[in-house]
Amino acid sequence: MTVSTPEHRTQQGSFLILFCFVLSHGTFHFMSQSFSVMLPAVKDTFGINPVQIGAIIMAKELAAGLSSLPGGMLSDYLRHHRVQIMALCMLVFAAGWLMIAFSPIYQLLMVGMMIIAVAGTIWHLPSLAELGRLFTQSRGTVLAVHGAGGSLGDILGPVITGMLLGAMSWQGIISMYTVVPLIIAVWILWAFGRNHNAINVARESGLEEKDDLKAQLKITRKILRRTHIWRVNLVAGFRGMCFTILITFLPLFMNEDLGFSSKSIGFHFGLLWTIGIVASPMMGHLSDRWGRKVVLVPSLLYSCLFIILLALIGIGGWFTLIIAMLGISVRSDYSLVSATILDITGDQMATTMLGVLSFTRFLMGAASPLIAGALYQYYGMQATLFFVAALFLASAIIFSSVDLNKKAVQTS
Repeated sequence: MTVSTPEHRTQQGSFLILFCFVLSHGTFHFMSQSFSVMLPAVKDTFGINPVQIGAIIMAKELAAGLSSLPGGMLSDYLRHHRVQIMALCMLVFAAGWLMIAFSPIYQLLMVGMMIIAVAGTIWHLPSLAELGRLFTQSRGTVLAVHGAGGSLGDILGPVITGMLLGAMSWQGIISMYTVVPLIIAVWILWAFGRNHNAINVARESGLEEKDDLKAQLKITRKILRRTHIWRVNLVAGFRGMCFTILITFLPLFMNEDLGFSSKSIGFHFGLLWTIGIVASPMMGHLSDRWGRKVVLVPSLLYSCLFIILLALIGIGGWFTLIIAMLGISVRSDYSLVSATILDITGDQMATTMLGVLSFTRFLMGAASPLIAGALYQYYGMQATLFFVAALFLASAIIFSSVDLNKKAVQTS
């Protein structure tokens, strides 16, 4: 007969919370990647051009970036209420999508995109921090599993939406999808309430002392001054630019240049993320064993190589093959960047530093859709892809120079 010990119950609670986070992360990505497949239909509905499409994505990235830093600091300051923050983010996320679905004008569509960006960005910060604290010895692996949940959403969203677009309007599909985040908001509250012991065990640190905003700012300045965290942030920014450009302009390229149907676009986007479900946890595990730099630098160079191949020979069967090969790296790298941030900072100011990371990534990413939109409109997709390849190469060079031994001093 198996006896359920407190340690066993705590471990079970931790993994239930991980599953909750993975499903939540998958929902964010499911809906975001679904919108990528809808972009050609959205373009036709509002009669907008590629630069205006880029402006929508730019507004989304700006909203995400500007909210991430205060969102991270608020999450650290209100760390006892992170569960409520995450549940509220899910509710706001659903509301933003409803605004997009019922938007009669282009400008209101842009506002809705900004709302979902703020909700998604702030949700990610406490979720990553809590997972990093619950699984300190396998941080890279767990964050990669968390990322694989996003990859699953990336796969299912385009495939399911591509099929539904043959029978429903894009507005109707979004309206139907918004039920899911509403259900998950309730589940988040239930999962954390049921497993509060797992959370309490993970929080046996000086961080549970009295909240002090002045101390937060002091520790933040110390971490930024004494570590190479800004180089990691720059890598995240370049990588975010690459990701934003690909999910924005690949659907337009497939529709307008390659003549793909909505189902075919959905299939190829699903294919892009499928391998990441296996590759992401594997890369996370290897980074836990061998080190972040040993895994991430080759991954960034690999992405650079296959983006160049996509630009040079990306037609017909080669297009499908290269898209599949890109799936190995394009969704796996960001989990390793986040794990690196938590390695450097430790438990102190975790969501604040992740907020700084997101702030840099999204602000840099905000410029990329306009640049890429102009390249796509005036020079074609090949020029756009060469720009992406250059960003991946720069990321690899910068991350190779990061001194991972420079870590934050753990003082309260």
